[in-house]
Amino acid sequence: MESLEVHGFLAFTLAIVLLFVGKAATMRYQVLRDYSIPEPVIGGFLCAVAVGLIYYLFNIQINFTLDVRDWLLIYFFAGIGLRSDIKTLLTGGRPLALLVVLACVYIVLQNLIGIGTAAGFGMDPKTGLMAGSISLIGGVGTTIAWAPTFVEDLGILNSMEIGVAANTVGLISACCLGGPIASYLIKRHKLKTGSHENLDVGVAHDKNHSKIEHYALLWAWLWLNVALILGHGIDSMLTDWGIQLPKFVSCLIAGIFIRNAVAPLFPKLRWPGQDQGLALISDICLGMFLTMALMSLQVWELQGSMMFLMSVMGLQILLSVLFTVFVVFNLMGRDYEATVICSGFGGITLGSTATAIANMTAVSHQFGAAHRAFIIVPLVCGFFVDIVNAIIISFFVGL
Repeated sequence: MESLEVHGFLAFTLAIVLLFVGKAATMRYQVLRDYSIPEPVIGGFLCAVAVGLIYYLFNIQINFTLDVRDWLLIYFFAGIGLRSDIKTLLTGGRPLALLVVLACVYIVLQNLIGIGTAAGFGMDPKTGLMAGSISLIGGVGTTIAWAPTFVEDLGILNSMEIGVAANTVGLISACCLGGPIASYLIKRHKLKTGSHENLDVGVAHDKNHSKIEHYALLWAWLWLNVALILGHGIDSMLTDWGIQLPKFVSCLIAGIFIRNAVAPLFPKLRWPGQDQGLALISDICLGMFLTMALMSLQVWELQGSMMFLMSVMGLQILLSVLFTVFVVFNLMGRDYEATVICSGFGGITLGSTATAIANMTAVSHQFGAAHRAFIIVPLVCGFFVDIVNAIIISFFVGL
Protein backbone atom coordinates (compact mmCIF):
# COMPACT_ATOMS: atom_id res chain seq x y z
CA MET A 1 0.00 0.00 0.00
CA GLU A 2 1.44 3.35 -1.07
CA SER A 3 0.63 6.38 1.08
CA LEU A 4 0.33 9.91 -0.29
CA GLU A 5 0.36 12.84 2.15
CA VAL A 6 -1.41 16.04 1.13
CA HIS A 7 0.00 18.75 3.39
CA GLY A 8 -1.88 21.57 5.06
CA PHE A 9 -1.68 24.36 2.49
CA LEU A 10 -2.65 22.14 -0.44
CA ALA A 11 -5.43 20.47 1.59
CA PHE A 12 -6.80 23.88 2.59
CA THR A 13 -6.74 25.08 -1.02
CA LEU A 14 -8.48 21.91 -2.19
CA ALA A 15 -11.18 22.45 0.45
CA ILE A 16 -11.83 25.93 -0.97
CA VAL A 17 -12.23 24.45 -4.46
CA LEU A 18 -14.59 21.76 -3.15
CA LEU A 19 -16.68 24.35 -1.32
CA PHE A 20 -17.07 26.26 -4.59
CA VAL A 21 -18.12 22.99 -6.26
CA GLY A 22 -20.86 22.59 -3.66
CA LYS A 23 -21.96 26.21 -4.04
CA ALA A 24 -22.11 25.91 -7.83
CA ALA A 25 -24.17 22.71 -7.60
CA THR A 26 -26.59 24.33 -5.14
CA MET A 27 -27.05 27.35 -7.41
CA ARG A 28 -27.56 25.15 -10.47
CA TYR A 29 -29.93 22.50 -9.10
CA GLN A 30 -33.16 23.64 -7.45
CA VAL A 31 -33.71 20.26 -5.77
CA LEU A 32 -30.60 20.79 -3.63
CA ARG A 33 -32.01 24.09 -2.39
CA ASP A 34 -35.51 22.68 -1.91
CA TYR A 35 -34.18 19.98 0.43
CA SER A 36 -31.57 22.26 2.06
CA ILE A 37 -28.59 20.02 1.32
CA PRO A 38 -25.55 21.78 2.88
CA GLU A 39 -23.13 23.09 0.25
CA PRO A 40 -20.00 21.61 1.92
CA VAL A 41 -21.52 18.13 1.78
CA ILE A 42 -21.50 18.00 -2.02
CA GLY A 43 -17.86 18.84 -2.67
CA GLY A 44 -16.55 17.05 0.44
CA PHE A 45 -18.42 13.85 -0.31
CA LEU A 46 -17.31 13.84 -3.96
CA CYS A 47 -13.71 14.13 -2.77
CA ALA A 48 -14.18 11.27 -0.30
CA VAL A 49 -15.57 9.07 -3.09
CA ALA A 50 -12.67 9.98 -5.39
CA VAL A 51 -10.13 9.19 -2.66
CA GLY A 52 -11.88 5.86 -2.04
CA LEU A 53 -11.72 4.94 -5.74
CA ILE A 54 -8.00 5.76 -5.85
CA TYR A 55 -7.53 3.51 -2.82
CA TYR A 56 -9.30 0.55 -4.42
CA LEU A 57 -8.14 0.97 -8.02
CA PHE A 58 -4.53 2.08 -7.55
CA ASN A 59 -3.75 0.85 -4.03
CA ILE A 60 -2.87 4.38 -2.91
CA GLN A 61 -4.04 5.77 0.42
CA ILE A 62 -4.38 9.57 0.43
CA ASN A 63 -4.13 11.34 3.79
CA PHE A 64 -4.87 15.04 4.30
CA THR A 65 -3.13 17.22 6.89
CA LEU A 66 -5.96 19.29 8.32
CA ASP A 67 -4.56 21.04 11.39
CA VAL A 68 -6.47 24.23 10.58
CA ARG A 69 -9.82 22.43 10.62
CA ASP A 70 -10.40 22.64 14.38
CA TRP A 71 -9.57 26.36 14.42
CA LEU A 72 -12.29 26.96 11.86
CA LEU A 73 -14.87 25.31 14.13
CA ILE A 74 -13.74 27.45 17.07
CA TYR A 75 -14.04 30.63 15.00
CA PHE A 76 -17.53 29.58 13.93
CA PHE A 77 -18.86 29.10 17.46
CA ALA A 78 -17.22 32.29 18.70
CA GLY A 79 -19.14 34.07 15.94
CA ILE A 80 -22.40 32.43 17.03
CA GLY A 81 -21.77 33.67 20.57
CA LEU A 82 -21.00 37.22 19.43
CA ARG A 83 -24.36 37.37 17.62
CA SER A 84 -26.38 35.86 20.49
CA ASP A 85 -28.77 38.13 22.32
CA ILE A 86 -29.19 37.16 25.97
CA LYS A 87 -32.96 37.74 25.73
CA THR A 88 -33.18 35.08 23.02
CA LEU A 89 -30.99 32.79 25.12
CA LEU A 90 -33.22 33.18 28.18
CA THR A 91 -36.34 32.33 26.20
CA GLY A 92 -34.62 29.06 25.30
CA GLY A 93 -34.50 27.88 28.93
CA ARG A 94 -37.39 25.42 28.88
CA PRO A 95 -36.79 24.16 25.31
CA LEU A 96 -33.10 23.74 26.18
CA ALA A 97 -33.90 21.55 29.19
CA LEU A 98 -36.46 19.59 27.19
CA LEU A 99 -34.04 18.93 24.33
CA VAL A 100 -31.44 17.69 26.82
CA VAL A 101 -33.99 15.21 28.22
CA LEU A 102 -34.91 14.05 24.69
CA ALA A 103 -31.22 13.59 23.85
CA CYS A 104 -30.73 11.49 27.00
CA VAL A 105 -33.65 9.24 26.10
CA TYR A 106 -32.31 8.93 22.58
CA ILE A 107 -28.82 7.91 23.76
CA VAL A 108 -30.32 4.99 25.68
CA LEU A 109 -32.44 3.90 22.69
CA GLN A 110 -29.46 4.21 20.35
CA ASN A 111 -27.32 1.94 22.52
CA LEU A 112 -30.11 -0.60 22.93
CA ILE A 113 -30.40 -0.86 19.14
CA GLY A 114 -26.65 -1.37 18.83
CA ILE A 115 -26.58 -4.02 21.54
CA GLY A 116 -29.65 -5.83 20.18
CA THR A 117 -28.36 -5.91 16.60
CA ALA A 118 -24.95 -7.21 17.70
CA ALA A 119 -26.63 -9.96 19.73
CA GLY A 120 -28.77 -10.85 16.72
CA PHE A 121 -25.60 -11.40 14.65
CA GLY A 122 -24.14 -13.66 17.34
CA MET A 123 -21.55 -11.06 18.33
CA ASP A 124 -20.66 -9.82 21.80
CA PRO A 125 -23.61 -7.52 22.57
CA LYS A 126 -21.26 -4.78 23.79
CA THR A 127 -19.84 -4.57 20.27
CA GLY A 128 -23.06 -2.75 19.41
CA LEU A 129 -22.07 0.14 21.65
CA MET A 130 -19.42 1.01 19.07
CA ALA A 131 -22.24 1.44 16.56
CA GLY A 132 -24.28 3.29 19.16
CA SER A 133 -23.70 6.50 21.06
CA ILE A 134 -19.92 6.02 21.25
CA SER A 135 -19.38 6.64 17.54
CA LEU A 136 -22.62 8.37 16.50
CA ILE A 137 -23.15 10.92 19.26
CA GLY A 138 -19.61 10.82 20.64
CA GLY A 139 -17.84 10.96 17.27
CA VAL A 140 -14.38 9.81 16.27
CA GLY A 141 -12.77 11.29 19.40
CA THR A 142 -14.99 9.26 21.73
CA THR A 143 -14.49 6.17 19.55
CA ILE A 144 -10.71 6.44 19.81
CA ALA A 145 -10.93 7.05 23.55
CA TRP A 146 -13.06 3.95 24.21
CA ALA A 147 -11.43 1.55 21.72
CA PRO A 148 -8.58 0.44 24.06
CA THR A 149 -11.12 -0.53 26.72
CA PHE A 150 -13.05 -2.67 24.25
CA VAL A 151 -9.91 -4.33 22.87
CA GLU A 152 -7.97 -4.91 26.09
CA ASP A 153 -10.73 -5.40 28.67
CA LEU A 154 -13.59 -6.83 26.60
CA GLY A 155 -11.59 -8.64 23.91
CA ILE A 156 -13.46 -7.04 20.99
CA LEU A 157 -10.55 -6.70 18.59
CA ASN A 158 -12.32 -4.95 15.69
CA SER A 159 -14.05 -2.36 17.86
CA MET A 160 -12.08 0.57 16.43
CA GLU A 161 -12.91 -0.38 12.82
CA ILE A 162 -16.61 -0.79 13.63
CA GLY A 163 -16.73 2.54 15.45
CA VAL A 164 -14.98 4.50 12.70
CA ALA A 165 -17.13 2.87 9.99
CA ALA A 166 -20.36 3.60 11.91
CA ASN A 167 -19.28 7.21 12.40
CA THR A 168 -18.57 7.56 8.67
CA VAL A 169 -22.01 6.28 7.66
CA GLY A 170 -23.69 8.34 10.36
CA LEU A 171 -21.91 11.54 9.35
CA ILE A 172 -22.92 11.19 5.69
CA SER A 173 -26.50 10.28 6.64
CA ALA A 174 -26.82 13.21 9.03
CA CYS A 175 -25.71 15.63 6.31
CA CYS A 176 -28.34 14.31 3.90
CA LEU A 177 -31.31 13.94 6.27
CA GLY A 178 -31.56 17.25 8.13
CA GLY A 179 -32.71 19.41 5.22
CA PRO A 180 -35.31 16.97 3.83
CA ILE A 181 -36.79 16.46 7.30
CA ALA A 182 -37.18 20.22 7.74
CA SER A 183 -38.71 20.63 4.28
CA TYR A 184 -41.19 17.84 4.97
CA LEU A 185 -42.27 19.31 8.32
CA ILE A 186 -42.68 22.82 6.90
CA LYS A 187 -44.83 21.61 3.99
CA ARG A 188 -46.72 19.00 5.99
CA HIS A 189 -47.78 21.43 8.72
CA LYS A 190 -47.87 24.59 6.54
CA LEU A 191 -45.59 26.41 8.96
CA LYS A 192 -44.85 30.12 8.88
CA THR A 193 -41.12 30.41 8.26
CA GLY A 194 -38.62 33.01 9.47
CA SER A 195 -37.26 36.25 8.09
CA HIS A 196 -34.26 36.29 5.77
CA GLU A 197 -32.99 39.42 7.46
CA ASN A 198 -30.20 39.09 10.03
CA LEU A 199 -29.46 35.40 9.55
CA ASP A 200 -27.25 33.81 12.18
CA VAL A 201 -24.90 32.42 9.52
CA GLY A 202 -24.36 33.59 5.93
CA VAL A 203 -27.00 34.98 3.57
CA ALA A 204 -30.14 33.55 2.01
CA HIS A 205 -29.98 31.70 -1.33
CA ASP A 206 -32.25 34.17 -3.13
CA LYS A 207 -31.02 37.34 -1.44
CA ASN A 208 -28.98 39.86 -3.39
CA HIS A 209 -25.49 40.04 -1.91
CA SER A 210 -25.17 43.49 -0.39
CA LYS A 211 -21.77 45.14 -0.25
CA ILE A 212 -19.85 45.05 3.01
CA GLU A 213 -17.06 47.46 3.89
CA HIS A 214 -13.71 45.73 4.36
CA TYR A 215 -13.20 47.41 7.74
CA ALA A 216 -16.51 45.97 8.95
CA LEU A 217 -15.16 42.52 8.11
CA LEU A 218 -11.85 43.30 9.84
CA TRP A 219 -13.67 44.66 12.90
CA ALA A 220 -15.68 41.45 13.13
CA TRP A 221 -12.48 39.44 12.83
CA LEU A 222 -10.93 41.44 15.69
CA TRP A 223 -13.84 40.63 18.01
CA LEU A 224 -13.63 36.98 17.00
CA ASN A 225 -9.98 36.90 18.05
CA VAL A 226 -10.85 38.59 21.36
CA ALA A 227 -13.52 35.92 21.93
CA LEU A 228 -10.99 33.18 21.16
CA ILE A 229 -8.50 34.65 23.65
CA LEU A 230 -11.17 34.87 26.36
CA GLY A 231 -12.44 31.39 25.44
CA HIS A 232 -8.94 29.96 25.83
CA GLY A 233 -8.81 31.49 29.32
CA ILE A 234 -12.19 30.01 30.23
CA ASP A 235 -11.07 26.61 28.92
CA SER A 236 -7.88 26.72 31.00
CA MET A 237 -9.84 27.70 34.11
CA LEU A 238 -12.33 24.85 33.63
CA THR A 239 -9.49 22.40 33.06
CA ASP A 240 -7.88 23.48 36.34
CA TRP A 241 -11.21 22.75 38.01
CA GLY A 242 -11.25 19.27 36.50
CA ILE A 243 -13.97 20.05 33.94
CA GLN A 244 -13.19 18.87 30.39
CA LEU A 245 -15.28 20.42 27.61
CA PRO A 246 -14.69 20.90 23.89
CA LYS A 247 -12.85 24.19 23.40
CA PHE A 248 -15.54 25.50 21.06
CA VAL A 249 -17.98 25.53 24.02
CA SER A 250 -15.69 27.88 25.96
CA CYS A 251 -15.40 30.16 22.92
CA LEU A 252 -19.20 30.12 22.47
CA ILE A 253 -19.60 31.19 26.11
CA ALA A 254 -16.93 33.87 25.66
CA GLY A 255 -18.75 35.26 22.62
CA ILE A 256 -22.07 35.39 24.50
CA PHE A 257 -20.37 37.18 27.42
CA ILE A 258 -18.72 39.79 25.18
CA ARG A 259 -21.94 40.46 23.25
CA ASN A 260 -24.19 40.83 26.29
CA ALA A 261 -21.92 42.02 29.14
CA VAL A 262 -19.06 43.94 27.52
CA ALA A 263 -20.50 45.43 24.32
CA PRO A 264 -23.42 47.28 26.06
CA LEU A 265 -20.87 49.12 28.24
CA PHE A 266 -19.10 50.47 25.18
CA PRO A 267 -21.81 51.25 22.60
CA LYS A 268 -19.37 53.21 20.44
CA LEU A 269 -17.24 50.12 19.92
CA ARG A 270 -19.34 49.04 16.97
CA TRP A 271 -18.65 49.31 13.27
CA PRO A 272 -21.49 49.56 10.75
CA GLY A 273 -21.97 46.15 9.16
CA GLN A 274 -20.04 44.19 11.79
CA ASP A 275 -22.94 41.76 12.35
CA GLN A 276 -23.02 40.98 8.65
CA GLY A 277 -19.25 40.52 8.77
CA LEU A 278 -19.63 38.02 11.61
CA ALA A 279 -22.31 36.12 9.67
CA LEU A 280 -20.11 35.87 6.57
CA ILE A 281 -16.99 34.77 8.47
CA SER A 282 -19.04 32.19 10.37
CA ASP A 283 -20.49 30.85 7.11
CA ILE A 284 -17.05 30.46 5.54
CA CYS A 285 -15.54 28.81 8.64
CA LEU A 286 -18.38 26.30 8.99
CA GLY A 287 -18.36 25.47 5.27
CA MET A 288 -14.60 24.93 5.24
CA PHE A 289 -14.70 22.83 8.42
CA LEU A 290 -17.40 20.48 7.17
CA THR A 291 -15.79 20.21 3.72
CA MET A 292 -12.52 19.18 5.36
CA ALA A 293 -14.28 16.72 7.65
CA LEU A 294 -15.98 14.98 4.71
CA MET A 295 -13.05 15.04 2.28
CA SER A 296 -10.91 13.23 4.87
CA LEU A 297 -13.36 10.34 5.34
CA GLN A 298 -11.73 6.98 4.69
CA VAL A 299 -14.57 5.07 3.04
CA TRP A 300 -12.56 1.82 2.92
CA GLU A 301 -13.13 1.53 6.68
CA LEU A 302 -16.68 0.45 5.77
CA GLN A 303 -15.59 -2.92 4.38
CA GLY A 304 -15.19 -4.68 7.74
CA SER A 305 -18.27 -6.31 9.31
CA MET A 306 -20.36 -5.05 6.37
CA MET A 307 -23.59 -6.97 7.02
CA PHE A 308 -23.69 -6.03 10.68
CA LEU A 309 -22.85 -2.44 9.82
CA MET A 310 -25.56 -2.17 7.16
CA SER A 311 -28.17 -3.61 9.51
CA VAL A 312 -27.34 -1.59 12.60
CA MET A 313 -26.91 1.69 10.72
CA GLY A 314 -30.17 1.15 8.83
CA LEU A 315 -31.94 0.83 12.18
CA GLN A 316 -30.09 3.79 13.66
CA ILE A 317 -31.02 6.03 10.74
CA LEU A 318 -34.65 4.91 10.92
CA LEU A 319 -34.74 5.61 14.66
CA SER A 320 -33.27 9.08 14.12
CA VAL A 321 -35.86 10.02 11.49
CA LEU A 322 -38.87 8.68 13.42
CA PHE A 323 -37.76 10.14 16.76
CA THR A 324 -37.09 13.53 15.18
CA VAL A 325 -40.34 13.78 13.23
CA PHE A 326 -42.76 12.35 15.78
CA VAL A 327 -41.15 13.18 19.14
CA VAL A 328 -38.74 16.12 18.88
CA PHE A 329 -40.93 18.22 16.56
CA ASN A 330 -44.08 17.75 18.65
CA LEU A 331 -42.45 18.35 22.02
CA MET A 332 -40.32 21.32 20.92
CA GLY A 333 -43.36 23.35 19.91
CA ARG A 334 -44.47 22.29 16.40
CA ASP A 335 -43.34 25.64 14.95
CA TYR A 336 -40.58 26.83 12.62
CA GLU A 337 -38.01 27.03 15.44
CA ALA A 338 -38.83 23.41 16.28
CA THR A 339 -38.33 22.50 12.63
CA VAL A 340 -34.85 24.03 12.52
CA ILE A 341 -33.99 22.22 15.75
CA CYS A 342 -35.18 18.99 14.12
CA SER A 343 -32.89 19.59 11.15
CA GLY A 344 -30.00 19.75 13.60
CA PHE A 345 -31.11 16.79 15.73
CA GLY A 346 -29.85 14.32 13.12
CA GLY A 347 -26.46 15.97 13.45
CA ILE A 348 -26.58 15.42 17.19
CA THR A 349 -27.64 11.79 16.93
CA LEU A 350 -25.79 10.60 13.82
CA GLY A 351 -23.02 13.04 13.00
CA SER A 352 -21.43 15.87 14.94
CA THR A 353 -22.06 19.36 16.25
CA ALA A 354 -20.76 20.84 12.99
CA THR A 355 -23.13 18.64 10.99
CA ALA A 356 -26.07 19.77 13.12
CA ILE A 357 -25.24 23.45 12.59
CA ALA A 358 -24.57 22.94 8.87
CA ASN A 359 -28.03 21.42 8.45
CA MET A 360 -29.62 24.28 10.36
CA THR A 361 -27.67 26.83 8.33
CA ALA A 362 -28.84 25.31 5.06
CA VAL A 363 -32.45 25.37 6.27
CA SER A 364 -32.22 28.99 7.45
CA HIS A 365 -30.73 30.05 4.11
CA GLN A 366 -33.77 28.57 2.39
CA PHE A 367 -36.57 29.38 4.85
CA GLY A 368 -35.36 32.15 7.19
CA ALA A 369 -33.69 32.82 10.53
CA ALA A 370 -34.28 30.81 13.73
CA HIS A 371 -32.17 32.55 16.37
CA ARG A 372 -33.19 30.48 19.39
CA ALA A 373 -32.39 27.20 17.63
CA PHE A 374 -28.83 28.39 16.96
CA ILE A 375 -28.30 28.82 20.70
CA ILE A 376 -30.07 25.73 22.00
CA VAL A 377 -28.57 23.11 19.69
CA PRO A 378 -24.87 24.06 20.15
CA LEU A 379 -25.26 24.09 23.94
CA VAL A 380 -26.98 20.70 23.91
CA CYS A 381 -24.39 19.23 21.51
CA GLY A 382 -21.28 20.66 23.07
CA PHE A 383 -22.03 20.64 26.76
CA PHE A 384 -24.86 18.52 28.10
CA VAL A 385 -24.83 15.61 25.64
CA ASP A 386 -21.11 14.90 26.04
CA ILE A 387 -21.47 14.61 29.81
CA VAL A 388 -24.61 12.47 29.72
CA ASN A 389 -23.21 10.26 26.95
CA ALA A 390 -20.09 9.47 28.99
CA ILE A 391 -22.22 8.43 31.98
CA ILE A 392 -24.56 6.23 29.92
CA ILE A 393 -21.68 4.58 28.02
CA SER A 394 -19.95 3.74 31.31
CA PHE A 395 -23.18 2.19 32.60
CA PHE A 396 -23.63 -0.07 29.56
CA VAL A 397 -19.95 -1.09 29.49
CA GLY A 398 -20.12 -2.00 33.16
CA LEU A 399 -23.13 -4.30 32.76
